[in-house]
Amino acid sequence: MKQKIHLDDWQKEVLETKGNMCICSPRQMGKSTVISQDAGEYALNNYDKSIMIIASVERQALLLFEKVLSYIYSTDKSKIKKGKDRPTKHELKLTNGSIIRCLPTGESGYGIRGFTIDRLYADEAAFIKEDVWAAVTPMLATTGGDIVLLSTPFGMENYFYRAFHSDNFTSIHVNPDKVIQGRPEPQRTNMLKFRKEEEQRMTKLQFQQEHLGLFVGGIERFISDELIDACCVLESHTPRGDKYQGIDIARMGGDECPMVSLDRVNRVMLYQFDLTIPDPQPLTDTARLIIRIDKSMNHKKIYMDDGGLGVGVFDILKEDPQTKRKVIGLNNASREIERTINRGKTKIRKKTLLGEDMAINLKMLMERGKIKLIDDPRIRHSLRTMQCDYSEGKLKIYGNYNHIFEAIKRAAWCIKDKTLNIYIY
Repeated sequence: MKQKIHLDDWQKEVLETKGNMCICSPRQMGKSTVISQDAGEYALNNYDKSIMIIASVERQALLLFEKVLSYIYSTDKSKIKKGKDRPTKHELKLTNGSIIRCLPTGESGYGIRGFTIDRLYADEAAFIKEDVWAAVTPMLATTGGDIVLLSTPFGMENYFYRAFHSDNFTSIHVNPDKVIQGRPEPQRTNMLKFRKEEEQRMTKLQFQQEHLGLFVGGIERFISDELIDACCVLESHTPRGDKYQGIDIARMGGDECPMVSLDRVNRVMLYQFDLTIPDPQPLTDTARLIIRIDKSMNHKKIYMDDGGLGVGVFDILKEDPQTKRKVIGLNNASREIERTINRGKTKIRKKTLLGEDMAINLKMLMERGKIKLIDDPRIRHSLRTMQCDYSEGKLKIYGNYNHIFEAIKRAAWCIKDKTLNIYIY
């Protein structure tokens, strides 16, 4: 039985449009829902077609791929091949000969080269590196296939921005006001409340980009590709100095919860030697994993958020004998600190220790060549998505895939370990 989905007007337009499409939308407006239907219908109703779903990182590509699989399964699961041809993590074969693949692009698109495809879906296309698009065009050359780009904006110097303003694409901009007003209660009220809270939290430019889906000036990349290339150079590293860990806690089933370990050599150089990203799990299991890792690595300090979602894990670590003297709370709020002055005297004073301070510290280390990171596409992608906005008299640093960046910036705070001691309440 064909799946029935309530569609907004812009989603109906997507399904009716033929050829190349560029969909610019704020977050949580239903991009992946309508694209899963578009890709699913195309695969079900056309014989021997090759469809590819790409995103900068595997996790993002898999999210859309899973929605396509779910749509096809609920629409006509008999069309899905079984046995040795049953669906895999990255491939779905149908009885009509059509096939859907899902792949991360990486840095250059090397992993997606060599395929001939009839339709390409690029999720969060604004965050895909420029080099990748050179690998995309040949895949569609012989078939004359279509490209469907969907993304929130990310500045005005990328392929997604150029495609949105190109005559070769049908450009669709999603109006969040119309979408929200068309939603049933209590969803409409909840969306309006959330949007109001976000507007109060964000700068004007950030809100325009993230929640209005506008291409805005005044927002810049925080870390350049050149700086990322210079820092992400390690294949592996054997620690020989003091070891420090940075953690960014996520809710179960939500965002990633990366754990980054750095080796501080001679108190001046930092080398990454571990990146652990567990599958979604309860916070208690996350705490147990941190303790288990520390028994193996024996970090000198463990830096993590001690507010919000992090407080539950932080409390467990503060009680465990393995970690209680190591865990340090570093969140994005102001914090009272201790400072040692002449002759061992300690003076307590206020300092604004914001996430921006930690971010600036990390960038300065990168610019001075004082930190070397593992050459991992997930790390590169997280660093690349970070943006900065000076529009309202203060610096605001944020990103759409910031969790690894958050973990690294906390671990990198160890470079200040001898100059600042965070006061734990």
